[in-house]
Amino acid sequence: MRFLITGTAGFIGFHLARRLLSDGHVVHGVDALTPYYDPALKRARHQILQDSSAFTPHIFALEDEAKLRRTAVAAEADVIVHLAAQAGVRYSLENPRAYIDSNLVGTFNVLEISRGLPPRHVIFASTSSVYGMDSHAPFRETSAAAHPVSLYAATKRGAEVVSHSYAHLWNVPTTVVRFFTVYGPWGRPDMALFSFVAAILDGLPIDIYGGGRMTRDFTYIDDVVESLVRLIPAVPVANKPVADSDTLSPSAPWRVVNIGNGAPIDLMEFVAAIERHLGQKAKLKFLPMQPGDVANTAADTQLLAKLTGYQPATSIDAGIKAFVDWYRMYKRL
Repeated sequence: MRFLITGTAGFIGFHLARRLLSDGHVVHGVDALTPYYDPALKRARHQILQDSSAFTPHIFALEDEAKLRRTAVAAEADVIVHLAAQAGVRYSLENPRAYIDSNLVGTFNVLEISRGLPPRHVIFASTSSVYGMDSHAPFRETSAAAHPVSLYAATKRGAEVVSHSYAHLWNVPTTVVRFFTVYGPWGRPDMALFSFVAAILDGLPIDIYGGGRMTRDFTYIDDVVESLVRLIPAVPVANKPVADSDTLSPSAPWRVVNIGNGAPIDLMEFVAAIERHLGQKAKLKFLPMQPGDVANTAADTQLLAKLTGYQPATSIDAGIKAFVDWYRMYKRL
């Protein structure tokens, strides 16, 4: 099959593209290589993908609709996986416009070119942050998700709604996936695991928000990729739900699916696992909750299991060990 993936120099996009290439598919990857975090890490990911002759990189921002349209036409993609985004809850307080441009304008452009192709399936990456403060754990896709508490979450929720209207108006089969705290090798430096490991090894304190009284549904990257690969052929068909719990729209070939581990981990348990695998104690700096953060996340993954026969299950201990091993290798390069 032929794929157009946005965000292939990013964490999840890189891993998905590498898996699809290894499975014999053709991948066209779009990425802007923005300086939100060190572009050298992004270039290193892309360089690995370019070892395959079946990968074609395209470097530009999704806000450039003309370039995106030309790329999509040339790619002749059977499936579009839209992973590119301005990520991060806290950065949205500093640079809100980046979220409007990337997450709303960029996603609109992806949807607009999709209706003119059209692909067999569009998969759009959203986030567990859309559930906000008023959802009860475990978070179910049927929650209204009407009160996001960060601009990041608001732009993702807005893009979800726009994608539904496009699926309805233009009959483009669309699956929205809500990721729950993805971690693992080649992860983002702004996320807790990367920043904690780097700080501990440098003898610096790590910031523990919410007094350490938070939980997260950490989901290992290989589990996320496996879930995505299995969702690719699970194309939504209008008026054909797969189960009573299906989130299939009543008016469009569109659904939303959680991708999470389904087993929330206490933040201090997470830190203890990092300390074990580093063989080094952390210096802790306790801080109040950050604006836009939520205290707890937990995924209900029944629909994912029904659609794919798969349930993410990598333990936090195994996942952190894999990251620490990768981090030590990466820093030696």
